[in-house]
Amino acid sequence: MNPTAPHEPLDARDRPARLTVGVVGAGRVGPALAASLQLAGHRPVAVSGVSDASRQRAAALLPDVPVVPPAEVLARAELVLLTVPDDALPALVDGLVETGAVRPGQLLAHTSGRYGARVLDPATRAGALPLALHPAMTFTGTGVDVQRLAGCSFGVTAPDELRLAAEALVIEMGGEPEWIAEESRPLYHAALALGANHLVTLVAQSMELLRTAGVSAPDRMLGPLLGAALDNTLRAGDAALTGPVARGDAGTVAAHVAELRAHAPGMVAGYLAMARATADRALAHGLLKAELAEDLLGVLAEDDPR
Repeated sequence: MNPTAPHEPLDARDRPARLTVGVVGAGRVGPALAASLQLAGHRPVAVSGVSDASRQRAAALLPDVPVVPPAEVLARAELVLLTVPDDALPALVDGLVETGAVRPGQLLAHTSGRYGARVLDPATRAGALPLALHPAMTFTGTGVDVQRLAGCSFGVTAPDELRLAAEALVIEMGGEPEWIAEESRPLYHAALALGANHLVTLVAQSMELLRTAGVSAPDRMLGPLLGAALDNTLRAGDAALTGPVARGDAGTVAAHVAELRAHAPGMVAGYLAMARATADRALAHGLLKAELAEDLLGVLAEDDPR
């Protein structure tokens, strides 16, 4: 199989045994993953959710699957997806173990980006088989997420003896397994948050400024520009840098800062921080000429709190 090409669906003869699947935490992620596993032939049998929104998501993506307490999910399922917020995961694992809900030989997979398999150590000592399967994608909580899993990379961490099983489950969901060492999980997650989460903030701020400038359809204006920038960056990295910072246009950058102070003072700090980071990368890669960098860095240093 070509390692650079998307994985093809597994032939039935290559698939692991069909599993009963449970979901603890019916947020945006869990029901979508369970629905994807159902398409691969596995059988969702139970889901837990507290809020009305969670129950509605479960009903939409996993119709006829009963909503039960977490301990009951573990009692019914051979593969349990723990899809709760990162900070809630350790306490959830401890609680499940303390109540005797974890069964020997049960596959326990969490979807946290921050943690590897060690966060499941209490359950592992109780006989569970620990997997960390983190989809590198943002979720909407709707059926479109199941479609988006096709070709989605998953950060996979598991004991060596479970590596093939973990990767097979990801492939069955249409994803691409990417092995992440246990000690690298926090850095891996920071990288994804830096790119995806901060991108949302940057784009939302850009749209807000365009509306203030009188642009009636900022989304339509930004779509082609940002799409091209993303594509160029994924292809060429820092060589894709353009704009006044990379060119060393200190006067333009100073005008930007003045306008932001007048119309959106809350965005000044973010603009300066990103401009400094951009200047550093442009200098390091020879895109920003040294003779132009001094004036530019002077403008950026005027508001530097350091």
